[in-house]
Amino acid sequence: MSDKIYTACVLVIGNEVLSGRTQDVNINHLGKELTALGIRLMECRIIPDIEGEIVDAVNHCRAKYDYVFTTGGIGSTHDDITAKSIAKAFGREFCMHPVAEPMLLKHYGERANVARMRMAMTPKGAELIDNPVSRAPGFKVENVYVMAGVPLIARAMFDGVKASLKGGKVLASRTISTTDLSEGMLADELSAVQDQHPNVDIGSYPFLKLGGFGVNLVVRGDDPAKIDAACADLIAMVQALGGHAIDGDTKGEVPK
Repeated sequence: MSDKIYTACVLVIGNEVLSGRTQDVNINHLGKELTALGIRLMECRIIPDIEGEIVDAVNHCRAKYDYVFTTGGIGSTHDDITAKSIAKAFGREFCMHPVAEPMLLKHYGERANVARMRMAMTPKGAELIDNPVSRAPGFKVENVYVMAGVPLIARAMFDGVKASLKGGKVLASRTISTTDLSEGMLADELSAVQDQHPNVDIGSYPFLKLGGFGVNLVVRGDDPAKIDAACADLIAMVQALGGHAIDGDTKGEVPK
């Protein structure tokens, strides 16, 4: 297992997501999948169907992270401009892919038209990403993976490429909860515990449940022993503050 930390970014492209008409679920799925592969999802952006915005975001993120995954904007309508924008970001010709073109012609047969065949266009030299659901492929250029926005198709496309992704140590997590203390009551002590355990990340997530309140303290890291050591100190901290520590996640509504 490599000690290198592999990083990723997800770019969700589409005015319909920004308007609230469509709720994105791809970030959640990709975050879980990447974590399981030892790839840390460091950034997510939702950007509009504007060529300049897509080009700028792709060029910034592909230079910063090991992997960039885009979802949305590779369909057959006028506002599906992701593929063309990716070509511009890489300074490549936007053209019919020699494999995608006959594949879609065969798939659509007499129903093939200009709009549908537009989905066979990619940056020159792109590698195709298989789409077992509706056949119109995604594609990859260097470290940028361009996938559909429809969740079922996005998941199928990611399933087809994940075996080729390199990852580092897989992050694990453990939760210590208290139903007796609020964030404000443990903030200073929690900061001290984090300072004592710099090799793990400790997150604090308040909740309301059955009229009461509490906090889920989530410890993440790549060394189970270090996670356990931090959790032991968190349990001691909660007890010293007069709270009751629960080893596990207590779900509830997050306070507004």
